[in-house]
Amino acid sequence: MGPETAARSEENPLSTQQKALAVNLDKLRYGAFAEIGAGQEVVRWFFRAGGAAGTIAKSTSAYDMAISDSVYGRAERYVSRARLHAMLEQEHQRMLEVLRAPRGETTAFFTFADTVSAKSFRGTNEQHGWMGIRFQAKPGDEDSQIILHVRMLDGDNATQSEALGIVGVNLVYGACFLHHEPVKLVESLLDSLSAQRIEIDMIEFSGAAFRKVDNRVASLVLVQLGLSGAAMFDPDCQVLQPSEVLYKRPVLVQRGTFRPFTHAHADILRAAREDFGEQLGDDRGKLVELVEISMRTLLSAGKVDHQDFLARADVIAAAGKTVLISDYAEYYRLVGYLQRYTRQPIGIALGAGSLLELFKGDLQSKLDQSLAGGVLEAVGRTFRNDTRIFVYPWRDPASGAITSVENLPTPAGIDKLYAYLVEQGWLRSIQPKRPEYLRILPADVARRIEQGDSSWEADVPTEVAAVIKKQALFGYRPS
Repeated sequence: MGPETAARSEENPLSTQQKALAVNLDKLRYGAFAEIGAGQEVVRWFFRAGGAAGTIAKSTSAYDMAISDSVYGRAERYVSRARLHAMLEQEHQRMLEVLRAPRGETTAFFTFADTVSAKSFRGTNEQHGWMGIRFQAKPGDEDSQIILHVRMLDGDNATQSEALGIVGVNLVYGACFLHHEPVKLVESLLDSLSAQRIEIDMIEFSGAAFRKVDNRVASLVLVQLGLSGAAMFDPDCQVLQPSEVLYKRPVLVQRGTFRPFTHAHADILRAAREDFGEQLGDDRGKLVELVEISMRTLLSAGKVDHQDFLARADVIAAAGKTVLISDYAEYYRLVGYLQRYTRQPIGIALGAGSLLELFKGDLQSKLDQSLAGGVLEAVGRTFRNDTRIFVYPWRDPASGAITSVENLPTPAGIDKLYAYLVEQGWLRSIQPKRPEYLRILPADVARRIEQGDSSWEADVPTEVAAVIKKQALFGYRPS
């Protein structure tokens, strides 16, 4: 069976067993499975589907740590990206050494691997896993690879293992039949599952079949489709796994549109970092800085424009910042996400205009409807565990009036609550390092870029201006 007979219908996707059988009956495919933790959940589907002898060259589970070390080398963490890479590298190379000569001209080889920690008997462990597949798109082709990180959300070991098996089959099937359509491949990963059972918070494509894939867009698609609430990548465009970046570290997040990243954005972050650093003391060197682009921002035009997203991501990268894409419009949800990974202090940096929007918008309408405790519950969730919001002044472009924490016009009914947050130091006023940057508004900068008014260049960092001009971002046209 080839790709044309195994095609997935978006309206009626194949069942997990049908997918496993489709792979088994494809005479091109032949591969190995290596699984650590949670049993042989993925390969079991292929054994049960029938025709497995034509697909499975080897199945192994190095469950014992000493045995695993003897096969793949010592590891500090057994459920990690490094361990997954070691498994894929060793198993795939071994298979090619043995089988390439006798059947390489007619066979597209693959190796699937996972290393997983499902819910333990006591239930106190982190329930997550790494899985990946290294494969040839066609016989003799250079290798391609997909790796992803999953969080298992079911309440017991058995159902977590079941979900893991399903997403693993979806990954193998996707690599075999959907590698030419990466977005559809991502969409298919939760076939026969739901986001309430499995979260995929990191995916990375590499190799011959994915030369044109931008992993930042793949990360965006994860969030856009609800497979994950957030995704992250560094200034070099490398996809990051959040727990590896945030674990036990204080975090400072800047919220904004970043269309483009301006001197004012940089000044907000500098001022917040200085204030936050004083409070962190010896831990200030551990501080992780993130620049967040929210789905609400990207959807403001009605639909997500991938090119516009990449333009924002490119200017943030030029500024040397790590990007967080999130679907957490409400502040308490963003804080809750970060606190999955760290119990260290969390800071949020924003302008007074955004704070005004928060108190006039979210706290007065959306939060009252989505939380039983209304405003008080939202505030309690946002500021728990030493969270602080650092507020940069905003200057009205028409009147020149300055709005700050001290004179923010809070809506009636929450003025005493607002005063309490300020008194406790949870809402903190930060002062511009460069007051002249108060005049800079991203929308005005974007307008001048599009109109060909070169004065915009003075309002963004030099590296950002260079990227905008080189890549013709935000409607820039060389004069």
